[in-house]
Amino acid sequence: MSAATLESQLAQTWPPAAWQEVTTLVAVSGGADSVALLRAMVTLKTAGVGRLAVAHFNHGLRGADSAADEAFVRQLCQGLGLPCEVGHASPMPDTSGGDGREGLARRLRYDFFQAAAERWGARYLATAHTADDQAETILHRILRGTGIAGLAGIARVRVLSPAVTVIRPMLGIRRAEVLEYLQALGQSYRLDRSNLEPCYTRNRIRLQLLPELARYNSAVQDAILRLGGLASEVQQVVDGLVDSLYERSVCPLGDQGVCLDLPALVASPPYLLRELLQAIWHRQGWPLQAMGYAQWEALAGMLRPESGPGKQVLPGQILAVRTADQLLLRAQ
Repeated sequence: MSAATLESQLAQTWPPAAWQEVTTLVAVSGGADSVALLRAMVTLKTAGVGRLAVAHFNHGLRGADSAADEAFVRQLCQGLGLPCEVGHASPMPDTSGGDGREGLARRLRYDFFQAAAERWGARYLATAHTADDQAETILHRILRGTGIAGLAGIARVRVLSPAVTVIRPMLGIRRAEVLEYLQALGQSYRLDRSNLEPCYTRNRIRLQLLPELARYNSAVQDAILRLGGLASEVQQVVDGLVDSLYERSVCPLGDQGVCLDLPALVASPPYLLRELLQAIWHRQGWPLQAMGYAQWEALAGMLRPESGPGKQVLPGQILAVRTADQLLLRAQ
């Protein structure tokens, strides 16, 4: 692959005209994907008053390797003439297993990225997730259990805060293309040896499960990505139906939560009711992590006509109170 090929793909996915007039913060770990994204964006930014800046988060989990990653990113930014902001994690508490630690590291990383983006006045935070990351994510969610929204995989665009939007412009680019691009540039990058550690489920999916599945279908990643694309289209339809149902049936009560008008929900299918409840959780900012399928199903049961008055306390200390024709949801 010539260097221009990946840059052309990126320009089609996220045209420079959409971002070069505003400040964009690029998340760079030092790995191949993020280095390729940064190099391509530097090349594509030929005009505009917006600035490019780099954010690097040093988790400190790999000792000298983590320090070397930070030094590499600083040197790369110096060579490109870009400002670089680095964050450092405090010692992280022990968690139950590698995946728990990985989840905590991700939350700390994005907290830093959001704060850095707001300090820089950045409109966008660009991250370097690739098509390979997308396939691994969808497969991971299938293994854990997921709905249509989960099958859609990593969102290309996500609102991080009222001022900052995360954009993932490389979701259509394969990792092999990234490596060819960097080779064409003669650009070095860092290798994260923790990506080979089997304690992380994500690593086992990438190193063991996907190669095994490829024995049954050599194009298994393409098949997974098609599934994700179709799920994304379906979810857009569902989201529209949920928005309409929300307007008809949900009355916000400010700090007191929300009240649902049950007669307005009588004709709604169970799946749509569960999606409505999840939309309420999102809009209220209530914790979603502990709400599994069983909890959503039990709560949706309180919306059905045959359910009588009652109450239950849900994870996150959310109280649900059913009366004859209403359901009140509020944080305790």
